[in-house]
Amino acid sequence: MPVPGGEFHGYVIDAVAGRGGTAQVFLAHRDDGPDVALKVLDPRHRNPESIDRLHREFDLAQRFSHPRIITVYERGDDWLAMEALTGGSAKDLVGTDQSWIMPIKLTTLQQIAGALDYIHDAQVVHCDVKPSNIMRRRSGGAVLTDFGIAQELALASGPRRPVVQTSLPYAAPEVLRGQPVTAATDQYALACTAVELFDGKPPFTARTAMRLADLHLNATPWPISYRHKDIPRAFDSIVAKAMAKDPLSRYPTCTEFITCLLYTSDAADDMQCVDLGGRRIIKKRWRTRWVQMYSY
Repeated sequence: MPVPGGEFHGYVIDAVAGRGGTAQVFLAHRDDGPDVALKVLDPRHRNPESIDRLHREFDLAQRFSHPRIITVYERGDDWLAMEALTGGSAKDLVGTDQSWIMPIKLTTLQQIAGALDYIHDAQVVHCDVKPSNIMRRRSGGAVLTDFGIAQELALASGPRRPVVQTSLPYAAPEVLRGQPVTAATDQYALACTAVELFDGKPPFTARTAMRLADLHLNATPWPISYRHKDIPRAFDSIVAKAMAKDPLSRYPTCTEFITCLLYTSDAADDMQCVDLGGRRIIKKRWRTRWVQMYSY
């Protein structure tokens, strides 16, 4: 494994940036290029499955050109070089209730929603949306990372569709049922991420994997507005729709889901997002009646 101060495939290793389940990440540089993050598989995980996942992560990310998607540069058999993101991850925003940080959480969700809609238009489903896969640049912008278990829609619904891996706290019901993934699968995980950012934990927790899967399949998310005075009750109903058990009952896009959250964030209990024949309308209560504020 690389060591700080050493050299690795032409890169000078500056520091250890982090460790994951199968790999370590190092900050590194070349004299003639930008600072990078090197993701290097641990020796004990250099098996065909982990190597294939690393190559998939690189190959899919390389197809995209979007400011909110990780930029990758090159790869070897058991490593890849990518954009160095030194602003932390969305995990750093979890459970912080200070009012000044609420807009940062909403902006993070909005930026990642745009990135997800972009890859969905390219017929790719990320399949692993969660706070630890949302990194932040030092400037504060959010970036979607880790395409290692992403699926191409052309393959996801075929007769020999691959087995979809997932992070269980963010797993959509259709994944647990063995059904094909869709763009709505990522929206469900984004909704779970939103709950974790604002409540400090995912919508469902359990002591066993079997119980956690059962909650995703059958339970309704508990309203979090009752525990947090700064979160409007409309937040709960909007998240509940994005986490509908039937993917067809969720919002058409991730951006529409987060837009509804944005337009309720400063209006407490007197705003709601409704669907009228495929047209989204934000309404605000004025005394005894509802007034349309925004539509799209």
